[in-house]
Amino acid sequence: MTKKILIFLFLSFSIVTLGQTLNLDTCQKRAKENYPLLKQYGLIEKTADYNISNANKAYLPQVSLLAKATYQSDVTAIPETLGQVLTQLSGQPVSFPVLSKDQYQAALEVDQLVWDGGMVNAQKKLIKASSEAEKQKLEVDLYALNDRINNLFFGIMLIKEQLKVNQILQQELASNYQRMEAYLKNGLIQQADLDAVKVEQINAAQQETDLKSVLKSYCQMLSVFTGINVNEKTELEKPLLPVVNENIENKRPELSLFESQKNLLESQKKTILAGNLPKIGLFIQGGYGRPGFDFFKNDFTSFYIGGVRLSWNIAGFYTQKNELKKIETGQKNVDIMKETFLFNTNLLTKQQMNEIDKLRVTLKNDEEIIRLRNNIKKATESKFQNGTITTTDFLREINAENIARQTRTLHEVQLYMAVYQLKNTINN
Repeated sequence: MTKKILIFLFLSFSIVTLGQTLNLDTCQKRAKENYPLLKQYGLIEKTADYNISNANKAYLPQVSLLAKATYQSDVTAIPETLGQVLTQLSGQPVSFPVLSKDQYQAALEVDQLVWDGGMVNAQKKLIKASSEAEKQKLEVDLYALNDRINNLFFGIMLIKEQLKVNQILQQELASNYQRMEAYLKNGLIQQADLDAVKVEQINAAQQETDLKSVLKSYCQMLSVFTGINVNEKTELEKPLLPVVNENIENKRPELSLFESQKNLLESQKKTILAGNLPKIGLFIQGGYGRPGFDFFKNDFTSFYIGGVRLSWNIAGFYTQKNELKKIETGQKNVDIMKETFLFNTNLLTKQQMNEIDKLRVTLKNDEEIIRLRNNIKKATESKFQNGTITTTDFLREINAENIARQTRTLHEVQLYMAVYQLKNTINN
C-alpha cells in the first residue's frame, strides 16, 4: 500500500515538472489546502467538542467534601432549673448533657441537577454558534487567498505572452540584421544603420532577461503558495471566460459570517434568559461529627440528610434588560456591517463590469491596430529596401508593431484578470 502511495505522489509531482498544464482551479484549491491557517479548522472543532463535553458534565452528580473544626464562645444549653423541677416531679435525678464548645464535622454531599432552566442546552448552542462564527471568519481569511493566486497565475500568463512577443521581435530583428549586413557589403547603407539594429537587438535581449527574472520570481511564489513545483516550463491552462451579467448572485463568505455572528448573538440572548431561571436538583449529604443532628448527644456520631433543592438567583433580573438591549444593538450593528459590505460590493461589481466591457472593446481595436501596423511595417520595409526611408524610420515601425502586439497581450490578460476579479468579488 505504501509503495502505491509513493508511486502516486511521484506521478503527481511529475505531471507538473514535465511541463503538463496547470489550471487556476487547481492552484486555488492547493493553495487553500497548503495554507497554514487551514489547520485552525481542526483546532476550532476540537475546542468546541471539549466545551460541549464540559457543558454536558453539568448533569453528572456533583460531589463535594466539607470538613470543619470550630470553637464557640457559647453553646445551646438547657437551663439547670428545668432539670431540678423534673427531678422533684419524678423523684429521679434528671440532668441534660452540655455540648462541647469545640465542635467537629466532616460531610460528603452529592448533588444531582434535575432541571436547570435550559441553561446547559443554551450553553451548547452558544458553543456551536461561536465555533461556526470562528470557522466562517477563517473561511473569509482563506478566501482572500484567491485574489493573490489569481494575480500570480495571470501574472505568469502575461509574462509568458510577453516573452512570446519578444521572441517574435528578436527573430524579426535578427532577420533584418542579416539582410542589412548584405546591404552594408554592397554599400547601400552605412555602419551606423547596422549598429542601430544591433542596439534594438540588445534592448530586446535585455527585455527578455528582465521578463525571465520576473517570471522566475512569480513561479517561486506560486510554488510556495500551492506546494506544487511550478517553474518557467510549466504550462498554464488559459481558463474559459465565464459569462458575466448584472444579475449574478453574491455568494461571498462574508455574508455567511454576518449570519453566523447574528446566530451567535441570538444564542447569547437565550443563555442570559436561561441563566435567570430557577434550578432544581436532588441532594444527599452524609457525615460524621460532634454534635450530630441530635443536640442531646455530645458524642461523635454519623448523620445524613437528603431532599430536593430549589435555587433561584434573581440578581440577574437587575441587568437582564440592559444585557438584552446590548445584544439587540450588536445585531443591528451586524446588519449595518452587512448592508455596508453589500453596498461596497455592488459598487465594485459595477466598476468591474464596466472595466470588462471596456477591455472587450479595446481588444477588438487592438486586433485592428495590429493589422494596420503590420501593413504599415510591410510598406515601410519595401520603402527601406528601395532606399526611400532611413533605418530609424524602419525600426520605428517595427517597434510600433511590437508595442501593438504587447499592448494587445496586456489587454487580453487584463480582461481575464478583470473577469476573475469580478468572480472573486461575488464568489460566483
